[in-house]
Amino acid sequence: MTNIASPKTSFRPLSKVQMTSLVGVFAAISTLLMFIEMPIPFMPPFLKIDLSGVPILIMGLMYGPVPAVCVTVVKDLIHMLSTQTGCVGELADIIVLSSFAVVSSLLYRRFPSRKGAALSVFSGIVTIMVVGSLANKFMLIPFYSKVMPLEAIIDACHAVNPLINSMDAYVLFGAAPFNMIKGLILSFLTLLLYKKMEGFIRSHAS
Repeated sequence: MTNIASPKTSFRPLSKVQMTSLVGVFAAISTLLMFIEMPIPFMPPFLKIDLSGVPILIMGLMYGPVPAVCVTVVKDLIHMLSTQTGCVGELADIIVLSSFAVVSSLLYRRFPSRKGAALSVFSGIVTIMVVGSLANKFMLIPFYSKVMPLEAIIDACHAVNPLINSMDAYVLFGAAPFNMIKGLILSFLTLLLYKKMEGFIRSHAS
């Protein structure tokens, strides 16, 4: 893995107009990526991975948690216009990706090095495993249970993963590993792309 430059020296401060424009660009990219969903084998059918978190994490590493959260909120507000979950899924996505971005970006600013970058995204993965599991248990599943009996939801999950036979088993063997896999994929792509995008961002931030 290549060294990632310190956030204290890589990027000069942007004006409010420049930051707003940058947030808009990253939100647009993230919005498009959210439409591309990928199922994971042995995971509940309604848990799908998209790559919209990559621009959010890159923004967090470069400019901190606030712009990253802004990108997340804008992206999900746009997706609420075509929501299939009564905006519950988008709200859960805001909570999960924001927690990932906040934890990873704050830690990276505390430890701006190659090891610090690895530590920051690893901590972010642990965070979304917990936050994502809670969001699924207390937001997504209660929503789906209004249109489909909870027993039917568990049975559908059990059909693809025999370990899931209850709500707690769903959290342990469904939501938690799903968010771990999601976090690993987003982290790998973020660290891979960050150095490649550094020059582009700096040249377009003037």
